[in-house]
Amino acid sequence: MKKLESFFQSKFFIMTGLGVVSFSYFVYVLFGQTIPNIISTFFKDIGEMIIIGAVFAFAFAWLLKTSPQKKPKKYIVIIFDVFGSKSNIQGIRTEFRIHDVAWSYMKQYKKFYPLHNFALVSDILKSKKKTILRYI
Repeated sequence: MKKLESFFQSKFFIMTGLGVVSFSYFVYVLFGQTIPNIISTFFKDIGEMIIIGAVFAFAFAWLLKTSPQKKPKKYIVIIFDVFGSKSNIQGIRTEFRIHDVAWSYMKQYKKFYPLHNFALVSDILKSKKKTILRYI
């Protein structure tokens, strides 16, 4: 009888031990792998969404900033004498439609007339006054 009782008692301890080991393995897998994997995947996805959102925000801001500007249609070269007052030199061209051409002419005029200063002026649409773009 004692052998039978001892057998059932050892079987009880073995079953209890197996139950504790399997439950602890379940808890270990749950808190050691499953939950951290879910959380890390969630935060990786959120991080990717934040980066993509930031890229689109900067791209949108860049597009707004680089919107086409309306360029002036007319450039005028104003001549100043040694004393700083406006003067007129006969025979030189003072009205241009292209900025680079006007700047090139201004540099050439400065070589021919070193005692005069030249200002490249334009009417910008948003401004009420004429704006000096370049001065030599």
